[in-house]
Amino acid sequence: MVSLKLKSAAVAGLCVMMAGNANALTINDALSTTYQNNPSLNAARAQLRSVDENVPQALSGWRPSIFGSLSSGFVNRSSTGFTEKGFNDTTVAVQMTQPLFRGFRTVNSTRQAEAIVRSQREELRTTEQDVLFQASTAYMDVIRDTALVSLRRSDLKFQEENLRAAQDRFSVGEGTRTDVSQSEAGRARAQSALNTALANLNTSRAVFRQVIGVDPVNLSAKTNITNLLPRNVGSAVTVGQEEHPAILSAVNLVDAAMFGVKTAEGRLLPTLDLEGNLSHNNNTLDGVGGGSTNTASVFGRMTVPIYQAGAVSSTIRQAKEELSQTQILVDVSRDTIRARAISAWGQLNASIASITAAEAEVAAARLALEGVIEEQRVGQRTTLDVLDSQSDLINARVTLVTAQRDRVVAAYALLSSVGRLNYETLGLTGARYDATEHYDQVRDKWFGLRTPDGR
Repeated sequence: MVSLKLKSAAVAGLCVMMAGNANALTINDALSTTYQNNPSLNAARAQLRSVDENVPQALSGWRPSIFGSLSSGFVNRSSTGFTEKGFNDTTVAVQMTQPLFRGFRTVNSTRQAEAIVRSQREELRTTEQDVLFQASTAYMDVIRDTALVSLRRSDLKFQEENLRAAQDRFSVGEGTRTDVSQSEAGRARAQSALNTALANLNTSRAVFRQVIGVDPVNLSAKTNITNLLPRNVGSAVTVGQEEHPAILSAVNLVDAAMFGVKTAEGRLLPTLDLEGNLSHNNNTLDGVGGGSTNTASVFGRMTVPIYQAGAVSSTIRQAKEELSQTQILVDVSRDTIRARAISAWGQLNASIASITAAEAEVAAARLALEGVIEEQRVGQRTTLDVLDSQSDLINARVTLVTAQRDRVVAAYALLSSVGRLNYETLGLTGARYDATEHYDQVRDKWFGLRTPDGR
């Protein structure tokens, strides 16, 4: 009858795949590659570099503005009783304005920009976590779907052997046409399930390539992720509230909104500027000659706002409402992260329990199939009974493979929910992206069009 070696091949293959080998692309290798090359992550880093430029823009409020001007033209002048005269008039001038007091707007707008940069750094950390979680999920999906393809192939071989056995029995008069038809239907179902599993595997491989940037070859799910997890759900919630970048980003946005209110209020205060002018004027009388004039001046100019059409008042009220919104969003972030941590903890425990149950189910289904096959040999069971038992065993093994994948994914989800799915905690390899390097390079730049990387 059908060899049980065929039925155990898929599970054995999965165990080898899960154990890994010396040349395997481990999940940490895949995450390291993702960290270096993922386009969504690189786009988030570019966005942070763009936000960094808000700080030197705010600091420009301390710096002078210098403008040059050149005017040249012809003036025709005449009056009653006098001869008409033409003048060539050329003026070259340079003006410099140095802000002395802007109602504390420069100080507050700089602090606001710095708070936004800190918030964006936390947003980058959130993106890193999201991308790394996508990569870990894609990795485990390929392993799961590869194992399922192996299971479906094993099932197809079983069904083909069963069909041959049914045909042999029918040919010697020991079986019926019904047994053969049932075996043919079982083989067709196994072929259809294999085709679906292959399609799912191709999809998973494509997602793997999209997220991680390399083709999935020789994977191994060996990981130390369980050693990095909080010990209990209370610890997970506490760590998440203290360390998750989504919460820290929201807190920094509150600081930015507070300085935004102060910046808007500064428009109600006087401004004081120091203005210097240098000019050279060349005035030439047509056909006669002329002279030139040099002028230098320094002025202090104070502007006191009295009424600004209500626009500034509206801006201040708007800034206060935005501050209120950011404060509320901090609570929303805290509640969201708390719910995610509790949910991830529950999913991890559920997947562990599912593995235990599935292992027991597989063992029971295997014994049941062995018993049904022996009973069929002595005529106590039908072909349909064998097919049903085989189907039960395959379904149990599919459940086990899926639960094993879910346990690893749930572990990464839990680590993400507490804010620790990052380069340092995972111990990734390759260069770590320094979010402060670009900021330090551009913060005090007074001029220059090239970016620090030469563009």
